[in-house]
Formats: sequence, structure tokens, C-alpha cells
Amino acid sequence: MSAPRTRAMRSGAAALVAMALAGSLASAAHAAKSCEDLALEIAAKLKAVGIKDYVLEIVPNELAVGEKVVGSCEGGTRKITYARLKPSTASSAPASSAR
Repeated sequence: MSAPRTRAMRSGAAALVAMALAGSLASAAHAAKSCEDLALEIAAKLKAVGIKDYVLEIVPNELAVGEKVVGSCEGGTRKITYARLKPSTASSAPASSAR
């Protein structure tokens, strides 16, 4: 009676190992990309949809709290944050008229 249970436990354990390996392979592929390369890809996507006046910053995880995170790199130890910049007031202010 213990033999079928052992086989079931082995197949369950094998499934867990397979899932763990698949997850670690995906993580390894994700970690292989440098933060700088990922930031460049994100910048290209933002430019392609016409987004201007922003800054991307690569920071350690603890500095990303409360920020808009748009990417994760270096094995999940660093984040890429996005912040929209306000347009400069000089270019958006109407020209003053001389009196």
C-alpha cells in the first residue's frame, strides 16, 4: 500500500522540481539582460508612443518604494523607475507684450 503513495509523492516532487527549474531558467534569462540594456528598450518603447519629458532611473529595490516601477533587472535586485517631468515654463509661457 505504501508503494503507490510513494510513486505519487515522487511524481508530485518531480513536478515541483520541474516547475522550479522552469522558473529559475526564466529568471536566469531575465537576469541576463543588463539594467542599462533594459532601460534603453523601455526608452525606445516610450519614444515610439510619443512620450517625452520623462526620466528613467536604475535604483536598488529599497529606493523604488513609492515610485512607478517599469522594469526589474539584475536578478530582481534593482528596479527601473519612471517619472514624468514637467515641461519647462519658459517654452510653455506665453510671450509677454511690451507696454
